[in-house]
Amino acid sequence: MSSSKDGYHHGSLASALEDAAMQLLERMPATEISLREVARAANVSHNAPYHHFSDRRGLLKAIAERSMAELLEQVRSAGADASTPRAVLEAKGSAYIRFAVERSHAFDVIHIPTVCVPGAPTATMAPLIDGLEAVLAESAGAAGLDRPGDDIALWGLLHGLGTLSAAKHFTLDVALTAYIAAIDRALAGV
Repeated sequence: MSSSKDGYHHGSLASALEDAAMQLLERMPATEISLREVARAANVSHNAPYHHFSDRRGLLKAIAERSMAELLEQVRSAGADASTPRAVLEAKGSAYIRFAVERSHAFDVIHIPTVCVPGAPTATMAPLIDGLEAVLAESAGAAGLDRPGDDIALWGLLHGLGTLSAAKHFTLDVALTAYIAAIDRALAGV
């Protein structure tokens, strides 16, 4: 007897479960997503997720990796039509902040320390983190923010503005305006 529900016809159960989890992540924080809820959303038996994820944390790692890949893609593609290094930096930073606010649950799951362990990311997450660091450092350096630590300061600024705005301490427009103002001040001395 099959343990699948009648509606189950997925070609790849792992992918279907991740897709279902990503859809849940659009409306609820990762901390509220259970394997049972994901199974229900994917229309499979409640035991089906355990065939691909040893536990809830395994599922959260998979959606954190997918979320990070989406963030990296948005930041990488931002500023493609910008005419100056400064405009590229503004576009890439704005894309980061927008992702943090508009996809706040996806952004948050990336930074759960028990999911993406600081200093010990998964083999999939490590190159994504490196890629994001490289994109930010490259755009900051090209715009003139090339002193040691400038890239880390930029990342901290983006992360802080995005996180605070997502938490409704101020609007997305205020966060974006503050980011551009900070870049203006930082580049004034360059």
